[in-house]
Amino acid sequence: MPVFFDIETQNSFQEVGGRYPERLRVSVAVTYNTTDRAFHRYTEADIPALVGELQAADLIVGFNLYGFDYPVLKRYTSVDLNRLPTLDMLAELHKQLGFRVSLDSVAAATLGINKSADGLQAVQWWKEGRLEDIFTYCEKDVDITRQVYEFGHQRHYVQYFDRQYRLQRVPVMW
Repeated sequence: MPVFFDIETQNSFQEVGGRYPERLRVSVAVTYNTTDRAFHRYTEADIPALVGELQAADLIVGFNLYGFDYPVLKRYTSVDLNRLPTLDMLAELHKQLGFRVSLDSVAAATLGINKSADGLQAVQWWKEGRLEDIFTYCEKDVDITRQVYEFGHQRHYVQYFDRQYRLQRVPVMW
């Protein structure tokens, strides 16, 4: 049974001197575990429990796990996250298309829904101590990720809007 996963960070790339996800620190992480059909919330102090949930998963599903989430988590664990059974939907779409698309573009085109905020807004909320807002946002991203995965799993395609805002279909096998 899949576990859907996303993290938010305490700081931005600009604050750590460039595109170095391994320098970022976790503010919150959220999973949706299909075994118990529940969201699970984690803070930086709870990372060992998060890694345990990921290790127990049959499949970890996310968007940009290899490029962002796993490198951010690397500082917290000796577990080689890249060896876990993972479906990184962005990596799969990039293989098909030859370029990156955003989760927001895929969700809007495929499901007709948009993300509620972005990672920079979540960093600002961290600075303001608005932990509940970050958890709520992260849960929504995890739920959008789950819905995109399920749509693609059932219909064998997802959609995105290209730069001219035209609807494009991408075949997927997940």
